[in-house]
Amino acid sequence: MIYCVVPEALADELFDKLTDYYAGDPNVTVIVERRKASRRGRGGESPASDDTRVVRDRRRPRVVGELPDVSSGG
Repeated sequence: MIYCVVPEALADELFDKLTDYYAGDPNVTVIVERRKASRRGRGGESPASDDTRVVRDRRRPRVVGELPDVSSGG
């Protein structure tokens, strides 16, 4: 799938023209960009970047106890 993204400021002028142009190509979809701000260029900072972030270990805790010996003693 290919998205042809039209800036919102040019949507009135280009959306219908591009939709007609790509009408025969089922792999292309024309869409209007409606984002108000870019997520890029923030330098990796989050809105809560005032040292309140807590880094946690997301791994599951290990099971308590011993595991049985599964080696073949044959």
